[in-house]
Amino acid sequence: MIVERSMNDDFLSNTYVVADEPGGHAVMIDAGGPVAPLLDFLDRGQLTLTHILLTHHHHDHVSQIDDVLERHPGVPVLIHELERDRVPQATATLTPGETIESGALQITPLHTPGHTAGMLSLLVDGTDVFTGDTLFKGSVGGVRAPGHTTYADLKTSIMDKLLALPASTRIHPGHTDPTTVADELETNRFVRIWRGVDPEGDQPCTAMGEPATLILLGDDYDGGHKAWVRWRDGSDDIVPGSQVSQG
Repeated sequence: MIVERSMNDDFLSNTYVVADEPGGHAVMIDAGGPVAPLLDFLDRGQLTLTHILLTHHHHDHVSQIDDVLERHPGVPVLIHELERDRVPQATATLTPGETIESGALQITPLHTPGHTAGMLSLLVDGTDVFTGDTLFKGSVGGVRAPGHTTYADLKTSIMDKLLALPASTRIHPGHTDPTTVADELETNRFVRIWRGVDPEGDQPCTAMGEPATLILLGDDYDGGHKAWVRWRDGSDDIVPGSQVSQG
């Protein structure tokens, strides 16, 4: 397997080309750009682009689809059915559990809602998973973005689906750096609390203008923070760290 990555300097979002072999077949995962280096990579490697596969509909992951289609007209653009109407270029849907083939690649969509309702992670050949905005190196996705679902969904997506994969599975997130299942189980502060390794925090705070309890002020992929808070009704939430004041 060949994995080539391009990261958008503004959004820190990743676009990937995944290929089976030189001169073979490839897919593009997300298209937030810059896609020009990846299009050149496809040309240099004499790779046939068979699909554009989208983890979700947010602008920083789809903004350069048209640039890809200009060079590769007619390539199918696939997304979860819950988000197809949000991406005009989408031509068909990805169904969780139904494998997509691209040459020798076997790509299985996993439904990992939380950040969005139709969020997909893409498991390639059973060894590499592309997690969109569900799981990052050292952090987790938020559940305050457009089209989000719930904290409970996000936790289930991470713990019961992504981190239930073999420990050696390589994780390619929708933003910044790669990691592995083993590393996230051991070092991700959100995951360590979910596993019962570390205790929850209990500091009073104000989150999004409302009183809450700060369970964890964790790292985020951009160098900032993401906060796990508990509201007065006992429900949990993942919110931007910038929206939390302690004390």
